[in-house]
Amino acid sequence: MNAPQLLSEADIEEAIAQPVFLLFKHSFRCGTSAEAALQFDRFVGASDTPVGWVDVVEQRPLARWIAERVGVVHQSPQVILFRDGKPVWNASHNAVTYDKLMEATGATPKA
Repeated sequence: MNAPQLLSEADIEEAIAQPVFLLFKHSFRCGTSAEAALQFDRFVGASDTPVGWVDVVEQRPLARWIAERVGVVHQSPQVILFRDGKPVWNASHNAVTYDKLMEATGATPKA
């Protein structure tokens, strides 16, 4: 089962350097992103794309560092897709859907 992993500062460089990596900057204490979390969970259950998450409440400095490091506008929460360490797709929680995640990653549903 593919499950998102909470990333530490020590893990982040290695994680985003994978050929394809999807990062969800989210907090379970943030009610505004509840729908995004449902869409993300559905994607995680259907795809083999490696995923990680950063808690934007508990890990705020790390969440901001990631946004600055990869040159994306800090949106909280948001999803960032990395290919070979470079951000290639970035969406705020309002734009995250299962279909958009599948399309952005090029994933196909597990059998």
